[in-house]
Amino acid sequence: MNYAHLHLLLNHFPIIGTIIGLSLLLLSFVGDNRDLRRSGLIIFAAGALLAIPAFLSGFGARIMLSGDPGVSSALLERHEAAAMLSLWFMETTGGLALVALWRSHRTPRRARWHLPVVVLFALLTVGLMGRTGETGGDIRHPEMRASQEAIVVEGTLGSVVHAFEPTPEKFSQAVVGSLWLWGPLMFLHFVGLVLIVGTVGVFDLRIMGFIKQLPLSPLHRFIPWAMAGLGVNVVTGLLAFIGSPDRYVTSSAFWLKMLSLLLLGLNAVAFYLTGISERVEQLESGEDAPMRAKLIAGSALLLWLAVIVFGRYIAPLSDTLPPPAY
Repeated sequence: MNYAHLHLLLNHFPIIGTIIGLSLLLLSFVGDNRDLRRSGLIIFAAGALLAIPAFLSGFGARIMLSGDPGVSSALLERHEAAAMLSLWFMETTGGLALVALWRSHRTPRRARWHLPVVVLFALLTVGLMGRTGETGGDIRHPEMRASQEAIVVEGTLGSVVHAFEPTPEKFSQAVVGSLWLWGPLMFLHFVGLVLIVGTVGVFDLRIMGFIKQLPLSPLHRFIPWAMAGLGVNVVTGLLAFIGSPDRYVTSSAFWLKMLSLLLLGLNAVAFYLTGISERVEQLESGEDAPMRAKLIAGSALLLWLAVIVFGRYIAPLSDTLPPPAY
C-alpha cells in the first residue's frame, strides 16, 4: 500500500461522516431526541480525528501524482487548497462537538446554547467536504487529463469558495519562512502538550490507584483544559506539517505518532461510551477504580508517552521512509 492507496482509503470517512453526522443532528431536533444528537456530535468529533491522517496522507499522494504527466498540477493545487480549507472547518466543528458533548454531560440544559453553532459549522463543513471530494475526483477525470496544465474552470459558487481557499505554496512559505512565527508555533505546541499530559496524566494516575487520597470528581473537571491543549496541538501541529510536509512524510516516527493519537481516540471512546467514566467519577477518597478503568488509564499513559517520544524523534528519523514515488 502506498500513500495514494492510504489517502483513498481514509478520505471517505470524513466526507461521508460529516453527512451522516449532520443528518443525525438535524433529525435529533424532531422530538428532541438526545440520543441522535449525541450520536451526531460523536461522529463529528470522530470525523475531525480521522480527517487529520486523511489530510496528511494526501501530501504523499500529491508528491506521487506530481510525477505523472497525465495529471494536471493545477487540479492538484486546487484540490490541496480545498482540502486545507475544509480541514480547518472540520477540526473546528469537531472541537465544538466535543464542547457540546462535555457540556451536555455536565449540565444538559446549557448544552443547547452550543447546538446552533455546531449546526452552522456542520453545514459549512459538509459543503466544503463535498467540494474537496469533487476536486479530488477531477484529478483523474478523463476529460481533464489532456495536459498537465489543464485550465481550471470554476462555477459561480466554486469561484466564491475558491477566493477563501489558501494557496498551498504561499501558505507553506508563510509558516516556515518566518522565524517570528515558527518559534511561537513550537512553543505553543509544547504548552498544549503540557496541558494535555498534565491534566489527563494526573487523572489517569488516580484511576490506576496512585494519590488515592484525592476524589476523582474534582480531577475530572480539569478535562476541559486537556481539550484546550488538544485544540492547540492540532492547530500548531497541522501548521508545522503544512510548512514542511516532505520532512514529516518520510519520518517513520511521525506516522507512529499519528497511530498513537488514533489509538488514544479509541481509548477515549472506550472510557466515555462504555459507562466507565460515570463509575469512576463517583469515586471518593481512598476508593479503588474498577480493573477495566485501570487498564484504560494505563494504556492512555503509555500512548501519551509514545506520542512524546515519537514526536522528539521526528527530525532524527526524517529519512527512514522512502520518499513517495510514482
